[in-house]
Amino acid sequence: MTNLLELQGVSRTFSQVEALKDVNISISSHQSTGIVGESGAGKSTILNILLGLDQPSQGRVLWEDKPLNPRDRTLMREYRHRVQAVFQDPRSSLDPRMRVGNIIAEPLRSLKIPGDRNLRVREVLESVGLEADAANRFPSQFSGGQRQRIAIARALAPKPQVLIADEPVSALDVSVKAQLMDLFHQLKETLGLTLIMVSHDIAIVSQLCEQTIVLKDGEVVEAGATTSVLHSPKEPYTRQLLAAIPQLHV
Repeated sequence: MTNLLELQGVSRTFSQVEALKDVNISISSHQSTGIVGESGAGKSTILNILLGLDQPSQGRVLWEDKPLNPRDRTLMREYRHRVQAVFQDPRSSLDPRMRVGNIIAEPLRSLKIPGDRNLRVREVLESVGLEADAANRFPSQFSGGQRQRIAIARALAPKPQVLIADEPVSALDVSVKAQLMDLFHQLKETLGLTLIMVSHDIAIVSQLCEQTIVLKDGEVVEAGATTSVLHSPKEPYTRQLLAAIPQLHV
């Protein structure tokens, strides 16, 4: 497998507080990777760096073996075309004043991607299990699970290689959560996506990700195949996360 994304010796300091400390992560093509840890572990900082919204204080980010340079506008436009994100709360990530079709088409406009935008909107709505006429409605007319499907459709519109999901099901009830997890699995398989799942919930990661990275206080304390991390954890912190789950089906 080819590495699409790498963090090499990445540290990030805010007002003399180290949010990340010498983090090394490799994201392989067509692989699903889970990044887990409690609040304050550094997940959000890694997320912002992976999305190009923040820069390391030390170390570097590589995209297809090239350093990610925010001053290189051509590179960053291509990067934002290829790497898209779905966030935790679709209510706040979807503009309530815009119709769904315009919301989904927004990255196509901002990234200047050619083609029939209306056709692409219909395609991605279908791919996430929504009817084409959803494009004419507003986010407030949908349930929480449906709004998250709209957010996924928006992320898929530019045909990314990498989909980064930040706690994408944590705000949903159990039945809707299961449906969304099935959708992520289906999209990963049918579209050949490289998936990065950022979550505090190791049980969620275990259902979807082949590789798991465990963060604690800004450091990677354990990383490897998910089955190995779950069944033979080496670190006490990982065992603590596993013990906090009442039932874990893997």
